[in-house]
Amino acid sequence: MSTLTEAPPPLTPTAPEKKPPRKRGRLVPYWLLLPGILWLLVFFALPMIYQASTSVQTGSLEEGYKVTWHFATYWDALTEYYPQFLRSVLYAGSATILCLVLGYPLAYLIAFRAGRWKNLIMILVIAPFFTSFLIRTLAWKTILADGGPVVGALNTLHVLDVTSWLGMTSGDRVLATPLAVVCGLTYNFLPFMVLPLYTSLERIDGRLHEAAHDLYAKPITTFRKVTFPLSMPGVVSGTLLTFIPAAGDYVNADLLGSTDTRMVGNVIQTQFLRILDYPTAAALSFILMAAILVMVTVYIRKSGTEDLV
Repeated sequence: MSTLTEAPPPLTPTAPEKKPPRKRGRLVPYWLLLPGILWLLVFFALPMIYQASTSVQTGSLEEGYKVTWHFATYWDALTEYYPQFLRSVLYAGSATILCLVLGYPLAYLIAFRAGRWKNLIMILVIAPFFTSFLIRTLAWKTILADGGPVVGALNTLHVLDVTSWLGMTSGDRVLATPLAVVCGLTYNFLPFMVLPLYTSLERIDGRLHEAAHDLYAKPITTFRKVTFPLSMPGVVSGTLLTFIPAAGDYVNADLLGSTDTRMVGNVIQTQFLRILDYPTAAALSFILMAAILVMVTVYIRKSGTEDLV
């Protein structure tokens, strides 16, 4: 009799043991972040700390300033210059709304209807960045000059009668009025609205529009139910990128406005460079930053999206 022996199980190749990652490899991301962190510390955090200490100092330029924790400077600055704060919010908000009204159709056109002209239109949108901010603003002094074609057309259409009634213009003049300042802000910051909107709209899957049409949705319903809700990250990003710099701008109010259209940025510039009242200027800067931070936080929460483009 022969004895049957079971065959041994086949040998399975064993995977090589994984070596634990080196500690040096774990530190690579932190080394890559180090230049950016140092940049923020040197050019953002340290100036902020210096300005914070300046805002609670007392003294004069001749005698020198000392930190005396004089927090009353904040209250004095706010009570004295609150009209400029309100004016800054009003002008920046008006310019932001105009940029949204003008920029959304343009971004929609570029994203869905431009076709082969998309790149050309995008170049035209960013073309103002090829020139200086100061030159662009000075150009509006020529565009809105008294007796110019723009003012003449507005007079013919009786638009200035309405804007004068609203307090945006003064008689037949557009320069040195709130309307001129808002126009300058709108023009200078319009690309900051269009680019995030275009990026957000381009991400929308076209099949969603096809599905809406298959369900017999009208174009306005498709826009209201599909396009606009999906473009909200671009709307939020564009409005923030427009409102924040517009609220602190002083060039447009200085070149296109008058003493009655001064914004808080003009006050800060005057306090820093002319009056040389550094504590008041620093306090105004921190009040403006805190106000914008509060408004931005509330706006993001109310908008219902934190997915910013």
